[in-house]
Amino acid sequence: MKGLLLSINFLLVLSLQAQDISGIWRGHFVQGGGRMAEIFGYEEKYKFEVQIIQNNKQLSGVTYSYLTTVFYGKANLVGSFNPSTKKVLLEENKLLEVKSQSGGGACLMTCFLQYNKVNGVEYLEGNYSSVSARDTSRCGSGRVYLRKVENSDFYKEPFIVELEKARERRQNPPVVRNNPPATRPAPPVQANPEDTPAAKAETPERVKDAEPPVAHKIIPVPKDTVASPPPPPAPAVPKPKDLVTRANEVVQTINAEAGDITISIYDNGTIDNDTVSVYVNNKLVISRERLTDQPITFTVSLDKTNAVQEVVLVAENLGDIPPNTSLMVVKAGGQTHEVRITSTETKNAVVLLKLQE
Repeated sequence: MKGLLLSINFLLVLSLQAQDISGIWRGHFVQGGGRMAEIFGYEEKYKFEVQIIQNNKQLSGVTYSYLTTVFYGKANLVGSFNPSTKKVLLEENKLLEVKSQSGGGACLMTCFLQYNKVNGVEYLEGNYSSVSARDTSRCGSGRVYLRKVENSDFYKEPFIVELEKARERRQNPPVVRNNPPATRPAPPVQANPEDTPAAKAETPERVKDAEPPVAHKIIPVPKDTVASPPPPPAPAVPKPKDLVTRANEVVQTINAEAGDITISIYDNGTIDNDTVSVYVNNKLVISRERLTDQPITFTVSLDKTNAVQEVVLVAENLGDIPPNTSLMVVKAGGQTHEVRITSTETKNAVVLLKLQE
């Protein structure tokens, strides 16, 4: 019996430690041409968001596919996750909403993805195939690129909201307060025998013989010996309005060695008059610059006194094709990091640069 209980507890621990991919995943998928077509810019790139809830190895949720105002679709999904191989199957099985300017039909996708985690960032990448929702004829195939994020470009589905509440309850369990012990009555004060009337009658001269209290001298301290107060701390840089009134989402954290770090920002995709401002630790370094295929470049430094640099990208507009999308290239030491960023008029994108210990 004891061995059976130990086995059950062991299985419970394993289930609690199992990988869970529930949450919001956002990125894009590329039709047809594959990786070379994407590099040379002649593919058709659709934005893609997936909201997933995991139950053991089974997955369910919804997908959002959108290409500016030309196409928008929302579908129900089912799937599975293999924790040993980290392979993920996502299958759209029902269209929920479709809007298309061309009037054409929509397709249902089946995605064959691989889970990976790099520097604390979770990714799903792989291939997809699709069939027409109307007659199941083939629609084509391509590549899918997703990254796990905190917020949705649309809204959080009810199952995501409940999942976040459950996680918060596990992380912050309610504090159980014990009732304080009942206060006990104070013990009666014992009378001093010398204060009794009989004792006072026996020693009538007692008060007269008592010595007067000794007065304590107050010795003034010379002014030269008084320590000067420490200087007041330097005032903190106030947060700009756009960093206070909008949500700030950390999209990536990059650990780097001490030294100068070069940051370049491009338009990620079609050049559509996206305009951005950039703040580093609440200080404006780029003001209302238009994104193009030419880099907007600036430099920040990491050292022991500046161990964390918070780079915030603010969308000043959404361009001709919402939302505001950009590519940030971070060169630190001998490494290059690419960060794909989506920002809106209500949400800023934050990249944290941390000094590597």
